Amino acid sequence: MSLILVTNKRGGTTRIHLGGIAGVALAVVVAAGIGGAYYAGSWMEKDTVEPDSMVRVLQKELATQKHDLNSVTQMTEENMNALAMRLGQLKAHIIRLDALGQRLIDKAELDKGEFDFENAPAVGGPGEGVGERGKPMGVPDFLGELDQLSKQVEHRSLQLGVLETMLMNRDLQDEVYPTGRPVKRGWVSSYFGHRTDPFNGRIAHHDGIDIAGKRGSDVISVAAGVVTWAGKRYGYGNLVEINHGNGYVTRYGHNEDVVVKVGDTVKKGDEIAKMGSSGRSTGPHVHFEVIKNGRTVDPIRYVRASR
Repeated sequence: MSLILVTNKRGGTTRIHLGGIAGVALAVVVAAGIGGAYYAGSWMEKDTVEPDSMVRVLQKELATQKHDLNSVTQMTEENMNALAMRLGQLKAHIIRLDALGQRLIDKAELDKGEFDFENAPAVGGPGEGVGERGKPMGVPDFLGELDQLSKQVEHRSLQLGVLETMLMNRDLQDEVYPTGRPVKRGWVSSYFGHRTDPFNGRIAHHDGIDIAGKRGSDVISVAAGVVTWAGKRYGYGNLVEINHGNGYVTRYGHNEDVVVKVGDTVKKGDEIAKMGSSGRSTGPHVHFEVIKNGRTVDPIRYVRASR
């Protein structure tokens, strides 16, 4: 058996002579290699075009894509649920702010036309210039704006809550601070300070002011408080005493009749007695005292404070 080897050098060839068993064995090896290569090539070609195999590959790929799609859908739904919850919370905050704002308008006696909490605020402004187009808002931008709005709403809510507390405290202070006259009609017949005693003619200190009027007319509280005395007391006749807190106490003496009792809570302007001339009195009037931190003070400044 002869083999011809082709070399790269100058296209030369080499002839090898094999004989006997060696030649036969080499021939079998060469034939087997050529046949195996041919069979392997045929099998690979057949496998790449086999329909069942392609279907299985496609089905596997489709299952993977379906799983990924389900994951994305679930994630999107979860995000939408979270977004819906955030929007619900914002709406609740805004409703509360509107109600709180309306209450503040009423308490502060503001112009409802200027501070309107029932309609959206008026806004406007020029549009983009020619050729200028704003960047479309993406999901991250939207979520960022939503989060910022939520923080602003919460901050405004806290501010309005503090303002409401301040206004309520102011109203409470106004309610318990003694101001105005203890009668609806009448005139001052005696002032606070030293005067000639109407019974003995001596100089004595008058701890209040006397306001004369019609017998049986209403005597009213000049501030909100709690009744701490309602009955007879020496010198005062039928007396009503009211504690207003913050060190303030008022007294209303010489009444014909008392219409409140100890422990009653009264508001500013409530009727507490009927004008009379009981006790140490020369005629129908109300003896009005203001006590601050345990000491009597001139009531006329409190009477004039409401004017």
